[in-house]
Amino acid sequence: MFFTYLRRELSGRRKQTAIIASGMALAIALVIIVNSVAAGVKSAQSKVLESVYGVGTDISVSQTPTAPGEGEGGPGRLEFGSGDGETTDGSTALSASRLTSGPGSATMSSDALQTVLGIENVKAAAATLALTNMTFSGEIPDRSQAQSAPGTELTAPTGGADGAGGSAFDVNSFSVLGLDPAGAAVGPLSAVELTDGRGLDAADAGQANAVLDAAYATTSELAVGDTIDIGGTTFTIVGLVSATSGDAATAANVYIPLDMAQSISGQTDMISNIYVQAESATDIAQVQADIETALPDTTVSTQEDLASSVSGSLATASSLLSNLGLWLSVAVLAAAFLIAILFTISGVTRRTREFGTLKAIGWSNKRIVGQVAGESVVQGLIGGVIGAAVGIAGVIVINVIAPTLSGGASSSTGRMAGPAMQAVAEVAAPGGFGGPPGMQTQALTEVTLNAPVSIDIILIAIALAIAGGLIAGALGGWRAARLSPAEALRSVN
Repeated sequence: MFFTYLRRELSGRRKQTAIIASGMALAIALVIIVNSVAAGVKSAQSKVLESVYGVGTDISVSQTPTAPGEGEGGPGRLEFGSGDGETTDGSTALSASRLTSGPGSATMSSDALQTVLGIENVKAAAATLALTNMTFSGEIPDRSQAQSAPGTELTAPTGGADGAGGSAFDVNSFSVLGLDPAGAAVGPLSAVELTDGRGLDAADAGQANAVLDAAYATTSELAVGDTIDIGGTTFTIVGLVSATSGDAATAANVYIPLDMAQSISGQTDMISNIYVQAESATDIAQVQADIETALPDTTVSTQEDLASSVSGSLATASSLLSNLGLWLSVAVLAAAFLIAILFTISGVTRRTREFGTLKAIGWSNKRIVGQVAGESVVQGLIGGVIGAAVGIAGVIVINVIAPTLSGGASSSTGRMAGPAMQAVAEVAAPGGFGGPPGMQTQALTEVTLNAPVSIDIILIAIALAIAGGLIAGALGGWRAARLSPAEALRSVN
Protein backbone atom coordinates (compact mmCIF):
# COMPACT_ATOMS: atom_id res chain seq x y z
CA MET A 1 0.00 0.00 0.00
CA PHE A 2 2.76 2.43 0.98
CA PHE A 3 4.80 1.91 -2.18
CA THR A 4 1.74 1.83 -4.44
CA TYR A 5 0.53 5.14 -3.07
CA LEU A 6 4.10 6.51 -3.24
CA ARG A 7 4.49 5.62 -6.91
CA ARG A 8 1.10 7.07 -7.81
CA GLU A 9 1.77 10.37 -6.06
CA LEU A 10 5.25 10.83 -7.58
CA SER A 11 4.05 10.05 -11.10
CA GLY A 12 1.08 12.35 -10.67
CA ARG A 13 3.24 15.26 -9.49
CA ARG A 14 6.10 15.07 -11.94
CA LYS A 15 6.62 18.81 -12.13
CA GLN A 16 7.09 19.12 -8.37
CA THR A 17 9.36 16.07 -8.33
CA ALA A 18 11.47 17.47 -11.19
CA ILE A 19 11.88 20.87 -9.51
CA ILE A 20 12.85 19.43 -6.13
CA ALA A 21 15.19 16.83 -7.68
CA SER A 22 16.84 19.47 -9.92
CA GLY A 23 17.52 21.77 -6.98
CA MET A 24 19.03 18.92 -4.99
CA ALA A 25 21.05 17.77 -8.00
CA LEU A 26 22.58 21.21 -8.51
CA ALA A 27 23.53 21.49 -4.84
CA ILE A 28 24.98 17.98 -4.66
CA ALA A 29 26.97 18.41 -7.89
CA LEU A 30 28.47 21.63 -6.57
CA VAL A 31 29.37 20.01 -3.25
CA ILE A 32 31.16 17.14 -5.03
CA ILE A 33 33.04 19.42 -7.44
CA VAL A 34 34.14 21.88 -4.73
CA ASN A 35 35.31 19.08 -2.41
CA SER A 36 37.17 17.31 -5.22
CA VAL A 37 38.92 20.49 -6.35
CA ALA A 38 39.76 21.30 -2.71
CA ALA A 39 41.31 17.85 -2.34
CA GLY A 40 43.26 18.41 -5.56
CA VAL A 41 44.58 21.76 -4.33
CA LYS A 42 45.59 20.19 -1.02
CA SER A 43 47.42 17.44 -2.91
CA ALA A 44 49.17 20.06 -5.06
CA GLN A 45 50.25 21.94 -1.94
CA SER A 46 51.67 18.73 -0.50
CA LYS A 47 53.57 18.14 -3.75
CA VAL A 48 55.16 21.60 -3.52
CA LEU A 49 56.00 21.10 0.16
CA GLU A 50 57.46 17.65 -0.53
CA SER A 51 60.05 19.24 -2.80
CA VAL A 52 61.29 21.26 0.17
CA TYR A 53 60.55 19.10 3.19
CA GLY A 54 60.64 15.63 1.72
CA VAL A 55 58.21 12.89 0.80
CA GLY A 56 56.45 11.51 3.85
CA THR A 57 57.53 14.36 6.12
CA ASP A 58 54.68 14.98 8.55
CA ILE A 59 56.29 17.49 10.90
CA SER A 60 59.06 20.08 10.60
CA VAL A 61 60.96 21.34 13.65
CA SER A 62 63.06 24.52 13.57
CA GLN A 63 64.59 26.82 16.15
CA THR A 64 62.43 29.85 16.87
CA PRO A 65 64.35 32.88 15.48
CA THR A 66 65.71 35.38 17.99
CA ALA A 67 65.46 39.14 17.69
CA PRO A 68 68.49 40.92 16.14
CA GLY A 69 71.25 41.26 18.68
CA GLU A 70 70.00 38.46 20.95
CA GLY A 71 71.27 35.51 19.00
CA GLU A 72 74.60 34.46 17.64
CA GLY A 73 75.98 35.19 14.23
CA GLY A 74 77.90 38.09 12.86
CA PRO A 75 77.71 40.13 9.69
CA GLY A 76 78.53 38.48 6.39
CA ARG A 77 82.17 39.62 6.06
CA LEU A 78 84.84 38.30 3.77
CA GLU A 79 88.22 39.36 5.15
CA PHE A 80 91.48 39.61 3.19
CA GLY A 81 94.96 39.94 4.66
CA SER A 82 97.66 42.23 3.30
CA GLY A 83 99.38 39.34 1.59
CA ASP A 84 96.30 37.74 0.12
CA GLY A 85 95.70 37.63 -3.58
CA GLU A 86 97.89 37.19 -6.61
CA THR A 87 99.40 40.28 -8.22
CA THR A 88 100.13 40.30 -11.95
CA ASP A 89 100.30 43.07 -14.56
CA GLY A 90 99.67 45.83 -12.05
CA SER A 91 96.53 44.34 -10.45
CA THR A 92 95.78 42.00 -7.58
CA ALA A 93 93.22 39.22 -7.98
CA LEU A 94 91.29 38.40 -4.80
CA SER A 95 88.98 35.47 -4.26
CA ALA A 96 87.31 34.05 -1.16
CA SER A 97 84.51 31.61 -0.40
CA ARG A 98 82.53 31.46 2.80
CA LEU A 99 79.94 28.96 3.99
CA THR A 100 77.57 30.50 6.50
CA SER A 101 74.13 30.07 7.96
CA GLY A 102 73.61 33.82 7.73
CA PRO A 103 73.36 36.55 10.35
CA GLY A 104 70.34 36.23 12.59
CA SER A 105 69.65 32.67 11.43
CA ALA A 106 68.41 30.22 14.01
CA THR A 107 70.17 26.95 14.73
CA MET A 108 69.85 24.45 17.56
CA SER A 109 71.93 21.73 19.15
CA SER A 110 72.02 18.38 17.36
CA ASP A 111 70.90 16.81 20.67
CA ALA A 112 67.39 17.91 19.67
CA LEU A 113 67.35 15.14 17.06
CA GLN A 114 67.83 12.46 19.74
CA THR A 115 65.08 14.07 21.78
CA VAL A 116 62.69 13.84 18.84
CA LEU A 117 63.66 10.23 18.08
CA GLY A 118 62.81 9.34 21.68
CA ILE A 119 59.21 10.56 21.38
CA GLU A 120 56.45 7.99 21.11
CA ASN A 121 55.09 7.20 17.62
CA VAL A 122 58.00 8.86 15.80
CA LYS A 123 58.81 6.53 12.90
CA ALA A 124 61.80 8.43 11.50
CA ALA A 125 63.57 11.75 11.86
CA ALA A 126 66.46 13.47 10.09
CA ALA A 127 68.37 16.69 10.76
CA THR A 128 69.75 19.19 8.26
CA LEU A 129 71.82 22.35 8.34
CA ALA A 130 70.76 24.97 5.79
CA LEU A 131 73.66 27.16 4.66
CA THR A 132 74.62 29.57 1.91
CA ASN A 133 77.96 29.65 0.16
CA MET A 134 79.16 33.11 -0.91
CA THR A 135 82.05 33.51 -3.32
CA PHE A 136 83.68 36.91 -3.84
CA SER A 137 86.28 37.40 -6.59
CA GLY A 138 87.69 40.37 -8.45
CA GLU A 139 90.69 42.54 -9.27
CA ILE A 140 91.94 45.73 -7.67
CA PRO A 141 94.53 48.05 -9.26
CA ASP A 142 98.07 48.61 -8.00
CA ARG A 143 97.87 52.06 -6.33
CA SER A 144 101.47 52.14 -5.16
CA GLN A 145 102.37 54.28 -8.21
CA ALA A 146 100.13 57.05 -6.91
CA GLN A 147 102.30 57.54 -3.83
CA SER A 148 104.88 59.92 -5.44
CA ALA A 149 107.28 62.22 -3.66
CA PRO A 150 105.97 65.60 -2.46
CA GLY A 151 105.84 68.21 -5.19
CA THR A 152 105.65 65.71 -8.05
CA GLU A 153 102.66 64.94 -10.19
CA LEU A 154 100.61 61.91 -9.12
CA THR A 155 100.56 58.98 -11.52
CA ALA A 156 97.26 57.26 -12.14
CA PRO A 157 97.15 53.65 -10.98
CA THR A 158 97.32 50.95 -13.59
CA GLY A 159 95.97 47.44 -13.80
CA GLY A 160 92.56 46.40 -12.60
CA ALA A 161 89.71 45.08 -14.70
CA ASP A 162 90.03 47.65 -17.48
CA GLY A 163 93.81 48.20 -17.32
CA ALA A 164 93.29 51.82 -16.28
CA GLY A 165 92.88 51.44 -12.55
CA GLY A 166 89.28 50.25 -12.55
CA SER A 167 87.93 47.38 -10.45
CA ALA A 168 85.46 44.57 -11.05
CA PHE A 169 84.10 42.10 -8.55
CA ASP A 170 81.92 39.03 -8.99
CA VAL A 171 79.65 37.84 -6.18
CA ASN A 172 78.15 34.39 -6.48
CA SER A 173 76.05 32.41 -4.06
CA PHE A 174 74.27 29.09 -3.90
CA SER A 175 72.35 27.20 -1.26
CA VAL A 176 73.96 24.28 0.54
CA LEU A 177 72.17 21.67 2.61
CA GLY A 178 74.10 19.55 5.05
CA LEU A 179 72.39 16.26 5.85
CA ASP A 180 73.07 12.84 7.25
CA PRO A 181 74.05 10.79 4.17
CA ALA A 182 72.74 7.64 5.84
CA GLY A 183 69.31 9.09 6.69
CA ALA A 184 67.60 9.65 3.34
CA ALA A 185 64.27 8.04 4.33
CA VAL A 186 62.80 11.35 5.46
CA GLY A 187 63.64 14.98 4.72
CA PRO A 188 64.51 16.89 1.54
CA LEU A 189 66.70 14.16 0.04
CA SER A 190 63.73 11.77 0.05
CA ALA A 191 62.02 14.06 -2.49
CA VAL A 192 64.69 13.72 -5.16
CA GLU A 193 65.71 11.11 -7.68
CA LEU A 194 69.16 10.40 -9.05
CA THR A 195 69.73 11.53 -12.63
CA ASP A 196 73.48 10.89 -12.90
CA GLY A 197 76.27 9.42 -10.80
CA ARG A 198 75.42 8.24 -7.30
CA GLY A 199 73.82 9.60 -4.16
CA LEU A 200 75.34 10.17 -0.75
CA ASP A 201 75.60 7.17 1.56
CA ALA A 202 77.00 6.38 4.99
CA ALA A 203 80.54 6.06 3.60
CA ASP A 204 80.47 9.74 2.57
CA ALA A 205 80.42 10.98 6.17
CA GLY A 206 83.51 13.13 6.67
CA GLN A 207 84.28 13.09 2.94
CA ALA A 208 84.33 16.14 0.62
CA ASN A 209 81.73 14.70 -1.74
CA ALA A 210 78.70 16.62 -2.99
CA VAL A 211 75.48 15.98 -4.87
CA LEU A 212 74.11 18.82 -7.00
CA ASP A 213 70.66 19.76 -8.17
CA ALA A 214 70.61 18.87 -11.87
CA ALA A 215 69.16 22.24 -12.93
CA TYR A 216 71.79 24.15 -10.93
CA ALA A 217 74.54 21.94 -12.36
CA THR A 218 73.36 22.69 -15.90
CA THR A 219 73.24 26.43 -15.22
CA SER A 220 76.70 26.39 -13.65
CA GLU A 221 78.11 24.05 -16.35
CA LEU A 222 79.07 21.39 -13.81
CA ALA A 223 78.94 17.62 -14.17
CA VAL A 224 79.70 14.46 -12.22
CA GLY A 225 83.45 14.26 -11.62
CA ASP A 226 83.94 18.04 -11.56
CA THR A 227 84.80 19.92 -8.41
CA ILE A 228 83.07 22.79 -6.63
CA ASP A 229 84.47 25.14 -3.99
CA ILE A 230 82.36 25.27 -0.83
CA GLY A 231 83.63 27.47 1.96
CA GLY A 232 87.21 27.18 0.72
CA THR A 233 87.09 23.38 0.54
CA THR A 234 87.12 21.57 -2.77
CA PHE A 235 84.28 19.04 -3.10
CA THR A 236 84.00 16.37 -5.74
CA ILE A 237 80.62 16.13 -7.47
CA VAL A 238 79.52 12.49 -7.22
CA GLY A 239 75.91 12.78 -8.40
CA LEU A 240 73.09 14.90 -9.78
CA VAL A 241 69.50 14.82 -8.55
CA SER A 242 66.16 16.30 -9.54
CA ALA A 243 62.76 16.42 -7.90
CA THR A 244 60.71 13.22 -8.07
CA SER A 245 57.96 15.28 -9.64
CA GLY A 246 58.70 17.00 -12.92
CA ASP A 247 56.75 20.08 -11.82
CA ALA A 248 58.68 20.72 -8.59
CA ALA A 249 62.11 21.97 -7.58
CA THR A 250 64.62 20.48 -5.16
CA ALA A 251 65.29 22.01 -1.74
CA ALA A 252 68.87 23.15 -2.35
CA ASN A 253 71.52 23.65 -5.01
CA VAL A 254 74.13 21.47 -3.32
CA TYR A 255 73.89 18.62 -0.81
CA ILE A 256 76.89 17.67 1.35
CA PRO A 257 77.44 15.47 4.44
CA LEU A 258 76.16 17.11 7.63
CA ASP A 259 79.44 16.77 9.51
CA MET A 260 81.33 18.50 6.69
CA ALA A 261 78.78 21.32 6.60
CA GLN A 262 79.08 21.81 10.36
CA SER A 263 82.88 21.80 10.28
CA ILE A 264 83.36 24.18 7.35
CA SER A 265 80.72 26.66 8.54
CA GLY A 266 81.93 26.59 12.14
CA GLN A 267 78.50 25.31 13.26
CA THR A 268 79.84 22.26 15.12
CA ASP A 269 77.05 20.03 16.48
CA MET A 270 74.44 22.50 15.26
CA ILE A 271 71.44 21.89 13.00
CA SER A 272 68.73 24.13 11.57
CA ASN A 273 65.82 21.75 10.92
CA ILE A 274 64.49 18.35 11.92
CA TYR A 275 62.09 16.50 9.64
CA VAL A 276 59.81 13.97 11.32
CA GLN A 277 57.67 11.13 10.06
CA ALA A 278 54.95 9.80 12.36
CA GLU A 279 53.90 6.17 12.59
CA SER A 280 50.50 7.08 11.14
CA ALA A 281 48.44 10.12 10.21
CA THR A 282 46.43 9.76 13.41
CA ASP A 283 49.62 10.19 15.48
CA ILE A 284 50.68 13.53 13.98
CA ALA A 285 48.83 15.71 16.49
CA GLN A 286 50.20 13.73 19.44
CA VAL A 287 53.76 13.79 18.10
CA GLN A 288 53.54 17.53 17.44
CA ALA A 289 52.30 18.21 20.99
CA ASP A 290 55.03 16.04 22.55
CA ILE A 291 57.78 17.76 20.53
CA GLU A 292 56.49 21.18 21.56
CA THR A 293 56.64 20.06 25.19
CA ALA A 294 60.11 18.51 24.89
CA LEU A 295 61.57 21.39 22.83
CA PRO A 296 59.71 24.53 23.97
CA ASP A 297 62.06 26.94 22.14
CA THR A 298 61.34 25.47 18.72
CA THR A 299 58.67 25.98 16.11
CA VAL A 300 56.87 22.72 15.32
CA SER A 301 54.81 22.71 12.12
CA THR A 302 52.76 20.11 10.32
CA GLN A 303 52.12 20.07 6.58
CA GLU A 304 48.80 21.78 7.26
CA ASP A 305 50.69 24.62 8.97
CA LEU A 306 53.35 24.73 6.27
CA ALA A 307 50.71 25.04 3.54
CA SER A 308 50.45 28.73 4.43
CA SER A 309 53.98 29.18 3.02
CA VAL A 310 52.86 28.08 -0.44
CA SER A 311 52.49 31.05 -2.77
CA GLY A 312 51.54 31.74 -6.35
CA SER A 313 48.23 30.92 -8.02
CA LEU A 314 48.09 27.73 -5.93
CA ALA A 315 47.73 29.83 -2.80
CA THR A 316 45.07 31.94 -4.52
CA ALA A 317 43.10 28.84 -5.49
CA SER A 318 43.33 27.50 -1.94
CA SER A 319 42.12 30.79 -0.50
CA LEU A 320 39.28 30.97 -3.03
CA LEU A 321 38.09 27.48 -2.16
CA SER A 322 38.34 28.12 1.55
CA ASN A 323 36.56 31.46 1.52
CA LEU A 324 34.17 31.18 -1.41
CA GLY A 325 33.78 27.54 -2.38
CA LEU A 326 32.69 26.31 1.03
CA TRP A 327 30.18 29.08 1.61
CA LEU A 328 28.86 28.80 -1.94
CA SER A 329 28.25 25.09 -1.42
CA VAL A 330 26.50 25.74 1.89
CA ALA A 331 24.36 28.49 0.37
CA VAL A 332 23.27 26.38 -2.61
CA LEU A 333 22.59 23.39 -0.38
CA ALA A 334 20.50 25.53 1.96
CA ALA A 335 18.61 26.94 -1.02
CA ALA A 336 17.91 23.41 -2.30
CA PHE A 337 16.60 22.38 1.11
CA LEU A 338 14.40 25.47 1.27
CA ILE A 339 12.98 24.79 -2.21
CA ALA A 340 12.21 21.21 -1.23
CA ILE A 341 10.48 22.34 1.98
CA LEU A 342 8.41 25.03 0.27
CA PHE A 343 7.29 22.79 -2.57
CA THR A 344 6.47 19.95 -0.19
CA ILE A 345 4.38 22.20 2.06
CA SER A 346 2.73 23.69 -1.01
CA GLY A 347 1.91 20.19 -2.23
CA VAL A 348 0.47 19.26 1.14
CA THR A 349 -1.75 22.36 1.04
CA ARG A 350 -3.14 21.32 -2.34
CA ARG A 351 -3.82 17.80 -1.02
CA THR A 352 -5.85 18.91 2.00
CA ARG A 353 -9.03 17.03 0.98
CA GLU A 354 -6.98 13.96 0.17
CA PHE A 355 -5.37 13.83 3.61
CA GLY A 356 -8.74 14.55 5.26
CA THR A 357 -10.21 11.55 3.49
CA LEU A 358 -7.27 9.35 4.54
CA LYS A 359 -7.67 10.40 8.16
CA ALA A 360 -11.42 9.82 7.95
CA ILE A 361 -10.88 6.20 6.84
CA GLY A 362 -8.46 5.56 9.69
CA TRP A 363 -4.98 6.69 8.69
CA SER A 364 -2.97 7.74 11.75
CA ASN A 365 -0.92 10.93 11.95
CA LYS A 366 2.25 8.82 11.98
CA ARG A 367 1.27 7.08 8.76
CA ILE A 368 0.48 10.36 7.00
CA VAL A 369 3.80 11.88 8.09
CA GLY A 370 5.60 8.74 6.92
CA GLN A 371 3.84 8.83 3.54
CA VAL A 372 4.73 12.48 2.86
CA ALA A 373 8.28 11.99 4.17
CA GLY A 374 8.71 8.91 1.98
CA GLU A 375 7.72 10.87 -1.12
CA SER A 376 10.19 13.66 -0.27
CA VAL A 377 12.99 11.22 0.51
CA VAL A 378 12.57 9.58 -2.90
CA GLN A 379 12.63 13.01 -4.55
CA GLY A 380 15.80 13.86 -2.64
CA LEU A 381 17.35 10.51 -3.58
CA ILE A 382 16.60 11.10 -7.26
CA GLY A 383 18.21 14.53 -7.00
CA GLY A 384 21.18 13.09 -5.13
CA VAL A 385 21.85 10.42 -7.76
CA ILE A 386 21.52 12.91 -10.61
CA GLY A 387 23.71 15.41 -8.73
CA ALA A 388 26.36 12.75 -8.09
CA ALA A 389 26.44 11.91 -11.80
CA VAL A 390 26.71 15.58 -12.77
CA GLY A 391 29.37 16.19 -10.10
CA ILE A 392 31.48 13.25 -11.29
CA ALA A 393 31.15 14.45 -14.87
CA GLY A 394 32.28 17.93 -13.79
CA VAL A 395 35.33 16.50 -12.01
CA ILE A 396 36.21 14.43 -15.10
CA VAL A 397 36.02 17.57 -17.24
CA ILE A 398 38.36 19.39 -14.83
CA ASN A 399 40.85 16.52 -14.97
CA VAL A 400 40.68 16.40 -18.77
CA ILE A 401 41.34 20.14 -18.99
CA ALA A 402 44.11 19.65 -16.38
CA PRO A 403 44.57 23.30 -15.34
CA THR A 404 48.03 24.22 -14.08
CA LEU A 405 48.76 26.28 -10.99
CA SER A 406 52.03 27.92 -10.03
CA GLY A 407 53.24 27.22 -6.53
CA GLY A 408 56.34 27.65 -4.43
CA ALA A 409 57.36 27.39 -0.79
CA SER A 410 59.35 30.25 0.69
CA SER A 411 62.69 29.61 2.35
CA SER A 412 64.40 32.29 4.43
CA THR A 413 68.15 32.00 4.97
CA GLY A 414 68.70 34.81 7.41
CA ARG A 415 68.54 38.59 7.80
CA MET A 416 70.14 41.34 5.81
CA ALA A 417 73.04 43.16 7.40
CA GLY A 418 74.31 46.32 5.83
CA PRO A 419 74.82 47.65 2.30
CA ALA A 420 77.35 44.99 1.41
CA MET A 421 74.88 42.23 2.13
CA GLN A 422 72.17 44.04 0.21
CA ALA A 423 74.45 44.11 -2.79
CA VAL A 424 74.94 40.37 -2.45
CA ALA A 425 71.18 39.90 -2.22
CA GLU A 426 70.80 41.25 -5.73
CA VAL A 427 72.50 38.13 -7.04
CA ALA A 428 69.93 35.42 -7.78
CA ALA A 429 70.56 31.84 -6.75
CA PRO A 430 69.63 29.78 -9.81
CA GLY A 431 68.07 26.37 -9.73
CA GLY A 432 66.18 26.12 -6.50
CA PHE A 433 65.74 27.42 -3.02
CA GLY A 434 68.24 29.32 -0.97
CA GLY A 435 70.32 32.33 -1.78
CA PRO A 436 72.32 34.93 0.06
CA PRO A 437 71.86 35.24 3.81
CA GLY A 438 68.75 37.22 4.55
CA MET A 439 67.27 36.66 1.13
CA GLN A 440 63.73 35.30 0.92
CA THR A 441 63.78 33.02 -2.10
CA GLN A 442 61.42 30.57 -3.69
CA ALA A 443 61.17 28.50 -6.85
CA LEU A 444 57.75 28.70 -8.46
CA THR A 445 56.81 25.50 -10.22
CA GLU A 446 53.86 24.53 -12.38
CA VAL A 447 51.61 21.96 -10.71
CA THR A 448 48.87 20.19 -12.64
CA LEU A 449 45.60 20.19 -10.73
CA ASN A 450 44.16 16.70 -10.39
CA ALA A 451 40.77 16.61 -8.66
CA PRO A 452 40.20 13.15 -7.15
CA VAL A 453 36.74 11.60 -6.90
CA SER A 454 36.11 10.22 -3.43
CA ILE A 455 33.45 7.58 -2.86
CA ASP A 456 33.01 8.92 0.66
CA ILE A 457 32.19 12.41 -0.63
CA ILE A 458 29.70 10.99 -3.13
CA LEU A 459 27.96 8.96 -0.43
CA ILE A 460 27.92 11.95 1.92
CA ALA A 461 26.47 14.15 -0.83
CA ILE A 462 23.70 11.64 -1.56
CA ALA A 463 23.05 11.34 2.16
CA LEU A 464 22.68 15.13 2.33
CA ALA A 465 20.13 15.00 -0.47
CA ILE A 466 18.18 12.30 1.35
CA ALA A 467 18.40 14.30 4.58
CA GLY A 468 17.06 17.35 2.77
CA GLY A 469 14.14 15.34 1.46
CA LEU A 470 13.51 13.88 4.89
CA ILE A 471 13.45 17.33 6.50
CA ALA A 472 11.08 18.66 3.85
CA GLY A 473 8.85 15.61 4.14
CA ALA A 474 8.79 15.72 7.93
CA LEU A 475 7.70 19.37 7.92
CA GLY A 476 5.11 18.79 5.19
CA GLY A 477 3.81 15.64 6.88
CA TRP A 478 3.56 17.40 10.21
CA ARG A 479 1.42 20.09 8.56
CA ALA A 480 -0.79 17.47 6.97
CA ALA A 481 -1.15 15.56 10.23
CA ARG A 482 -2.39 18.66 12.03
CA LEU A 483 -5.51 18.79 9.84
CA SER A 484 -8.72 17.47 11.40
CA PRO A 485 -10.78 15.23 9.10
CA ALA A 486 -13.84 17.55 9.22
CA GLU A 487 -11.80 20.66 8.38
CA ALA A 488 -9.95 18.87 5.63
CA LEU A 489 -13.11 17.58 4.01
CA ARG A 490 -14.64 21.06 4.00
CA SER A 491 -11.70 22.47 2.04
CA VAL A 492 -11.74 22.67 -1.70
CA ASN A 493 -8.79 21.59 -3.83
